[in-house]
Amino acid sequence: MHEWALAEAVIASALEESRKGGLGEVTEITLRIGELQHLELEIFKFALDELAKSYAGSPSLQSLKIKIEPEQAIFKCRVCGAEWDFGDPGLDQKEYEAVHFAPEVAHAYIRCPSCKSPDFEVIQGRGVLIHSIKGKQ
Repeated sequence: MHEWALAEAVIASALEESRKGGLGEVTEITLRIGELQHLELEIFKFALDELAKSYAGSPSLQSLKIKIEPEQAIFKCRVCGAEWDFGDPGLDQKEYEAVHFAPEVAHAYIRCPSCKSPDFEVIQGRGVLIHSIKGKQ
């Protein structure tokens, strides 16, 4: 499952950073989930919780709280410089799912609302980002 693999990567990355920071216990991880990242949040949260419970190493994850913050997708046109959000891009269900599963295909379906160019970049709202890690020495 996609969500479990991402949860494993988040826990592994958080543990690595916590060790580097000399933490003995990780108490909170704040994640930012991009709007274009297609995740079943309940499954993802469950996977994170289960992985934290089953971890028996150092630093400890026994009292870990996980906060998830959504991150809105923002696009910027390389032609005219306009910025816009994902909002209602006028996609049918199949196109909408394609963009969520592979954001790289957005250029095939989405156009700049100002100049209609398909040449734009996603400046935020992709992926899963560890925003912060809190803990105790």
